[in-house]
Amino acid sequence: NFFLIQELLRVMRTIDDRIVHELNTTIPTASFVGKIDAGQTCKELYQSLMDAHTSRERIIKNCIAQTSSVVKTLREEREKAQDDVALLKQLRKEQTKLKLMQSELNVEEVVNDRSWKVLS
Repeated sequence: NFFLIQELLRVMRTIDDRIVHELNTTIPTASFVGKIDAGQTCKELYQSLMDAHTSRERIIKNCIAQTSSVVKTLREEREKAQDDVALLKQLRKEQTKLKLMQSELNVEEVVNDRSWKVLS
């Protein structure tokens, strides 16, 4: 279900949505400079961001691959049974889902770019 995937991605993008807050709480103020290793904390934030981006991209690409496979199969079946209206509806539904998932890759790129700019 595409909407479940969207919800999962929304939850997984929390780190990106809160990047400014994370940086503000990660980088110590002048009074805490000696007590917190800002470099290490920043590296950990960087790694968390990298992990989140990698896992989201992997999920999206896996969904695209699976949906593409379903679309391919439905197209082949459609060629054999061109009068099957239910099959045509299913094919269109899956094609729409595929387009939505492909657009999620674009969304992911925008989210990632914004986070990296803020982190830099």
